[in-house]
Amino acid sequence: MRILISGQNGQVSRELQRRLASLGELVVLGRDQLDLAQPQQIRQQVQRVRPDLIINAAAHTAVDQAESEPELAFAINATGPGVLAEEALALGIPLIHYSTDYVFDGSKNEPYNEADAPNPLGVYGKSKLAGEQAITEVQGQHLILRTSWVYSTHGRNFLLTMQRLLQEKPEMRIVADQIGAPTWAGTIAGSTLALIERWKAGQAGAWGTYHLTAQGETSWFGFAQAIGEALREQGKPCANLLP
Repeated sequence: MRILISGQNGQVSRELQRRLASLGELVVLGRDQLDLAQPQQIRQQVQRVRPDLIINAAAHTAVDQAESEPELAFAINATGPGVLAEEALALGIPLIHYSTDYVFDGSKNEPYNEADAPNPLGVYGKSKLAGEQAITEVQGQHLILRTSWVYSTHGRNFLLTMQRLLQEKPEMRIVADQIGAPTWAGTIAGSTLALIERWKAGQAGAWGTYHLTAQGETSWFGFAQAIGEALREQGKPCANLLP
């Protein structure tokens, strides 16, 4: 089995490379080889590799930066995934694509489900929703997996940022009014592996859009508290946290 993974150094991609190695040949292409902002390059690479499955783990994930470069955000997060979906359809293969909780406005006082209407507030969320729509409109075999608050031991994420700042500062204030489900990149990759194995065994469920996050919920303040407790258990310095 040959799997094409777009995105090479991201949190989820790195975990996918670890978890999916047993499935066969992984062709992992970074932005220098497969730039989602370049539709023709996407088509050329997919046609060259001719995979049995495409996993799109690449994205423009800089939320604040997206506000100042909306055209690039939409090219990478919307147009590119749509082209991947078209190429997957042409080959008769599935596409797995990762999306985000930013497609919602955050006004709901309980967890969102797949039936809730998206209402993104910023460029990042709007571009990711446009990517979902572009994939869906192609009407090929696809899984869109929405996740949230992704963290891992590499890359840029809240866990690593807090581990550094909590050891550098005597006191920090962290917002406590935003609630979400921190999700380890390894959980996303492991769940993706399980879905692929079910598909290979002929036991795949319905294609479409699903939510994939860790269980439970917390605030950014609660997440920071947990990180601080882990630092203290390791005998490391930790800032005093205030909401």
